[in-house]
Amino acid sequence: MDQRHQSHHRPQHPNSNHHDNHQSTFKRDMDDSGRGHFQHKRFRPGQNHHPAGPSTPPSSPPTQSLSIQRQLYERDFPLYKQPVEVGHFSLDSERRFFNDARQLRYYVEPEKSCPNFDLRDGYRSRFVKRDDRVKEKLDHILRWILANRSKLQSKDTAASSSPCALGVDIVTWRGHLTKLLTTPYETREGWLLAVTRMGGTLYISEVETEAARRDRENRTERHEEMMYWGYKFEQYTCADDAQSLPDPGGVVNTNEAFCTVVQTRLAEHRLLFSGEVDCRDKDPKAPSPPANYIEMKTSLEISTPKQRSNFHRFKLLKWWAQSFLPGVPRIVAGFRDHDGVVVSVETYHISKISQLIKNETNCWKPTVCMNFCCEFLSFVKSVVTEDNPRVVHLFSWDPHRDVTYSIHRDSQYSFLPDWYVREMTSSTSRETHHHSHQT
Repeated sequence: MDQRHQSHHRPQHPNSNHHDNHQSTFKRDMDDSGRGHFQHKRFRPGQNHHPAGPSTPPSSPPTQSLSIQRQLYERDFPLYKQPVEVGHFSLDSERRFFNDARQLRYYVEPEKSCPNFDLRDGYRSRFVKRDDRVKEKLDHILRWILANRSKLQSKDTAASSSPCALGVDIVTWRGHLTKLLTTPYETREGWLLAVTRMGGTLYISEVETEAARRDRENRTERHEEMMYWGYKFEQYTCADDAQSLPDPGGVVNTNEAFCTVVQTRLAEHRLLFSGEVDCRDKDPKAPSPPANYIEMKTSLEISTPKQRSNFHRFKLLKWWAQSFLPGVPRIVAGFRDHDGVVVSVETYHISKISQLIKNETNCWKPTVCMNFCCEFLSFVKSVVTEDNPRVVHLFSWDPHRDVTYSIHRDSQYSFLPDWYVREMTSSTSRETHHHSHQT
């Protein structure tokens, strides 16, 4: 399933089209070495948008923005190191955090190629739905960081001049990175990403747009039920341990989750992110995580060439991005009819998806996705320089526009909780003090 605990908080004001106030572009030129550098052009300042730095004359501040034009990102695939799982955590039926794998489930392959799973079963009587009005932001990842800092901190970060050094550049949810990967091809849904810098690390947390809030509040009953179908498919195919069978007669509770925490590097950006994992391979000889994880999906059965083309061009992009990022190697998809009955099950290997789409005209390219994400992170690093959890840069994007940003101090957008800031600052100071006594 897609990331269900997608953590974000909503603004108090509408996500207005302030982009209309300028036509700025954020050019990426290649120098002789092939490395990119930023050039910003000067345009009329957009509403609520801020100049890039103190060197700008006050009379004509430039609006800094990032272009999403695909051709800018059609170059070599950037370095993306094999993601390494550094930990995991579980959220129980009441959304409580546990620094363990109690919610991890095991994949049980359906006995028949046409399993006839009824995904509507239990929707009215055995379904506990998570309250998606509650915006958890990065809180669960931050709890994991506090419980596992010794795993993260290399020898040099303990003696770092910064009191909250983690040894990574970016902390975020996998779902937020998925949105960045798919942005060059997205035509319908914009996004808002809040970024704050503390201890040299950038924390990125999604903010719910007004459009997304309206969609959530106005979902049809049919849409609500179809969201349940994905969880129900997991219930038919996942068991609580390697020896047992699935229990489709049980309760579906979407508060429950198992999340992996991975560390990797995209070009020069050191990333730490977490994402929900549906289940693992039950074979004890399966490789170690994340290579034994499996993503479960449902989709309408494909009956026509046009449907197959749309599946390749739109759905597979999101499926690929979501699993490629944490190094999950395969997706098991249940294809259903209009009545919610699974009529076939297929496995997609992430490494083969680019082959699958290569004959589609005007299709998405993995290299464009990854280069845009890399460039966005470089853009964020160049903009967010003040190390202060009370300062938030809000990056905003709408389809067919550039990425722009606004700056907010002591606002409703601040998202690093006091308990995290306090603990990170005080305990690392103690560790640094202890370290200096040992040396």
